[in-house]
Amino acid sequence: MTPTRRIFLFQATTACLACPAIAQTSPVDEASETAVALGYKHDTTKVDTAKWPKHQASQHCANCQFWQAKPTDAWSHCAMFGRKAQVAKNGWCNAWVKIPG
Repeated sequence: MTPTRRIFLFQATTACLACPAIAQTSPVDEASETAVALGYKHDTTKVDTAKWPKHQASQHCANCQFWQAKPTDAWSHCAMFGRKAQVAKNGWCNAWVKIPG
């Protein structure tokens, strides 16, 4: 394999690996179909408790079992939204489940 071809393959592989990481960093759009269906809000204090009576002020994404980052991180992926977008630490949705333990 020539050095030029090696360099090209390395750069192409690096670019392909970087693209999904960049796409995964955008916040969930509160107006998206999934967010609306789950009642997701970036700020738990803005949840309509008449529509979502399960909601309690102490519930937020960072203390939900679907949160996939450290509890101190501002944003994280969520099992409910897949790897497409991130939810806010202080967000909430109707799929909220207390972390066991």
